[in-house]
Amino acid sequence: MTFVTAPAWRLITLGVALAVGATALSAPAAVAATPPEGAYWHTRTMSTSTHPWRFGSKARPYSLVQRDITERWSAPDGRAWFGYRELATLPGTAADKKAWQRDGSPSTWSESIDGKTVKLSAHPAKGRVGPRPNEPSRFWFAQQWLTYDEVQRLPSDPGRLKDWLTKAGQVSRENDIPGWLRYTLPELLHDVPAPKEVRAAAYQALLTLPGIRAGGDAKDALGRSGAAVLIDTGQKHSAKIRLIVDTGRMVLLSRDQTARLDGKILRGKTNEETLVEVGWTNSQPAVPALP
Repeated sequence: MTFVTAPAWRLITLGVALAVGATALSAPAAVAATPPEGAYWHTRTMSTSTHPWRFGSKARPYSLVQRDITERWSAPDGRAWFGYRELATLPGTAADKKAWQRDGSPSTWSESIDGKTVKLSAHPAKGRVGPRPNEPSRFWFAQQWLTYDEVQRLPSDPGRLKDWLTKAGQVSRENDIPGWLRYTLPELLHDVPAPKEVRAAAYQALLTLPGIRAGGDAKDALGRSGAAVLIDTGQKHSAKIRLIVDTGRMVLLSRDQTARLDGKILRGKTNEETLVEVGWTNSQPAVPALP
């Protein structure tokens, strides 16, 4: 994804595009903006993925599973802070654990079987936190920088929201508009402080897209209940994605993706994400705590 750092904006209202010497898109005018319910819109996400390379020996190779925590705090004025912490890297399956033990149960790895350099550890890192550097104090959504008020005025009707995002994709010269909508609509369920009505519209619009269907009741890795949304990109380089949405709060609970190329799983693009926290908070940005 390419981020725009210079002030070049293009405003789009429903049905009308207005070039005003800049590249972001303005949300359509609507009711007064919903006031923030805290000091920061905050997300805490735990990600799990199998490392794309193998370790140990060619006779007894094993795979490693990486985990990390990312957090973001966004103030209503658009300032943002990011936190990141690597968690313990460990063998993936029971068979991997046995091969790892035969390898001497190492706690650090610097090279894969085929000689690729890595820096992995079985111990959590110290982590870090800091402000977002060199970017506008706005919210990045749909390939544009929006103010808090513009985020609040996004369409709360599923059809109008889908139309607005389609126009945004066309302005951004997206070649695959259905794919653009599959990617962009779920961002409203966690990534920016959109009102609940807008998040509900995003969820409803998502279920109208080709290759997407409701998957019934489900639970995430933390045992939280929600509604599953199943996404199949249906391409040669395909991905099957399962979202679990808390339809009471209208926020994303988890996103699991299995990617394949010619039927084979791509380990580097297959991952699980659990959104441990999504919503307003008054807690100050800090190094992500261990789970």
